[in-house]
Amino acid sequence: MRRLNRKKTLNLMKELDAFPKVPDSYVETSASGGTVSLIAFTTIAFLTIMEFTVYRDTWMKYEYEVDKDFTSKLRINIDITVAMRCQYVGADVLDLAETMVASADGLIYEPVIFELSPQQKEWQRMLQVIQSRLQEEHSLQDVIFKSAFKSASTALPPREDNSLQSPDACRIHGHLYVNKVAGNFHITVGKAIPHPRGHAHLAALVSHESYNFSHRIDHLSFGELIPGIINPLDGTEKIASDHNQMFQYFITVVPTKLHTYKISAETHQFSVTERERVINHAAGSHGVSGIFMKYDISSLMVTVTEEHMPFWQFLVRLCGIIGGIFSTTGILHGFGRFVAEIVFCRLRLGSPRATSVPLPDGHTTNHLPLITDNSTH
Repeated sequence: MRRLNRKKTLNLMKELDAFPKVPDSYVETSASGGTVSLIAFTTIAFLTIMEFTVYRDTWMKYEYEVDKDFTSKLRINIDITVAMRCQYVGADVLDLAETMVASADGLIYEPVIFELSPQQKEWQRMLQVIQSRLQEEHSLQDVIFKSAFKSASTALPPREDNSLQSPDACRIHGHLYVNKVAGNFHITVGKAIPHPRGHAHLAALVSHESYNFSHRIDHLSFGELIPGIINPLDGTEKIASDHNQMFQYFITVVPTKLHTYKISAETHQFSVTERERVINHAAGSHGVSGIFMKYDISSLMVTVTEEHMPFWQFLVRLCGIIGGIFSTTGILHGFGRFVAEIVFCRLRLGSPRATSVPLPDGHTTNHLPLITDNSTH
């Protein structure tokens, strides 16, 4: 009884076989079929390699949401060199929300030489080339996000020459914390002094002939400091054509959460618009000489996540490639053989051969025999 049930089960499974086997004696091979099979296997191998390359690669996914964090502080990382002595310049932040001067005690004033050494010039040139490519190819930003913490530091290298020239510039570097509202970070003549009604700089003791706001921005970023990330103003150099010149940078800061397979950090991206003009009150160009960076915080937050193709999706795509190539080449091969048979049959029917018919007197004729009713029987 058990053996009978087993036999019924096997017969049922045979009936459900979706892959019937054809005996080898019924299979006919051809040169055209072998050629098509070779092309199909080559195409499958090539597409499989390409698909595996895509599977190994990753991409960045961007998601946008409203930034609801208004209580935390915003960190500003600064490394700017101004072509004036440190005792002549002062840097601070004007917080527009509280209309008061935020303390810039986290900044360091370091006397340096404004002209770069040969190695530093090469570093700046390479950084400017990268910045120009980033403006043309926006997809390169994804590569920079992926290589964060893995690439070399983007900071200005130290001088390799022991120059005896006396310092003629001031490097202002460090970081400071401000409220997450619009503000104005600026560097101008004189040190900032507290004022009950707002903002003032002690600039009366500095002569106008010593004004020189030529500057170089080695680094400017917002949020957590991430090595390997290149910001829009890194490597910027401006040379003043006049003593009384104002340089303005209008910055829009976008909070960004970065999640890759290497790091997870909260930083900020920003876009910038530049403007510069000479201060001439007689010509109607009013203002204060200096470097002004007016920043505004965007209400949107961007979440950048590095994603990878799932393994099951890779298998599905691979099966689709193999099955699709086999099916497509099989259809094309069958259609080609069908067309070839029709063409060859028409050629055969269109050129019948003349047969020689023996005559009773012993002669032969090459005319085609007439088809009569008797010949058909």
